[in-house]
Amino acid sequence: MPVLDRYIIRSIATAVLLVMAALLTLLALFLFINEQGWVGVGGYGNLQALRYVLFHLPTLLLEFLPVAVLIGSLLALGALARDGELTVFRASGVSFARLGWSVFLAGLLAIPAGIIAGEYLGPPLTRLARIHKAVERSGEISLAGRSGAWVRDGNLILRAAGAAEGGPGGVVVFEIGPGNRLAGVGRGGNTRELDEHAWELRDYAWSGFSADQVSFGVEPGHRLQTQVTPAFLNLIVADPRDLSLRELWRTKGYLAANGQDARAFRFSFWSGIARLCAIPLAALLALPILCGSRRLRETGARATLGLVLGLAWFILQRVVQSGTIALGLPPVALAWLPTVLLAATIALLFSRLRIRRPAVTLSAA
Repeated sequence: MPVLDRYIIRSIATAVLLVMAALLTLLALFLFINEQGWVGVGGYGNLQALRYVLFHLPTLLLEFLPVAVLIGSLLALGALARDGELTVFRASGVSFARLGWSVFLAGLLAIPAGIIAGEYLGPPLTRLARIHKAVERSGEISLAGRSGAWVRDGNLILRAAGAAEGGPGGVVVFEIGPGNRLAGVGRGGNTRELDEHAWELRDYAWSGFSADQVSFGVEPGHRLQTQVTPAFLNLIVADPRDLSLRELWRTKGYLAANGQDARAFRFSFWSGIARLCAIPLAALLALPILCGSRRLRETGARATLGLVLGLAWFILQRVVQSGTIALGLPPVALAWLPTVLLAATIALLFSRLRIRRPAVTLSAA
């Protein structure tokens, strides 16, 4: 790797790490304050709330990584421009496009951090946080390692099944007969609350066991009468934002094969791909902004601009997600909309950027 690339990448990486640490600290503080409303319910205390917050940090890192990359790139490049280093690069014959490639490469190297957080750390820790919270709030729920949360209601034993097990989530029902022998087992997909202490398990497949035979069947909807609180059944609701790309791919395929609505999972899958693609674009956006403005001399101004632009992109992504699900709009096209708009903005800024005297313009930035 050329010396120029290493220098710019090191400068941007240092700034991004500092910005990401600051953002995660603020987000963790806000989340911890929000959890104070649950402190004191059952065995849920401040230590449990702190664990809940820490388990959510990888998911927060993935969601705000483009924002951190944009702010960090603005700060790093602004510092290089303030010290005259960008002017030296340009005077040495380095083209504007070559500088853009170095900045884009710095953004590319941040993608593995997003993949690790989104595929291997965020989803399992977020599910564990939700399960631990329900266990601490309700004494009737028990936790058995990676097998999920369990609860007993009379002769029924219920287990919360997660989307990581190959389906969209659901509940597994074990029926205990005389002599504590297993009399039947069934599994339902999505759940819907009917009335107090009654739930409907959709796409319910069951097997019954007797002394001399095994019976089985499938029901489109099975009524489950139980005294279990909603805190347990809410554990089986698979939030697409809490799933990895692999889990989203399997889940949307499962739903499509069974004729169910998979728009939310399809949108989240392509939105996750688009978010990763937006990371190097967010870094590249900093270069034309700095070189095209004479007002970004102060570090605070650059950080504020990056924060505003990053939050605007983040809010647009959430608004598009809500509109896609509520209005039934095409999920794949709209999942890419924020990233496409970001790329279009970069292209527009580069096309309008005219640097006739590069040394003067860059030093002013």
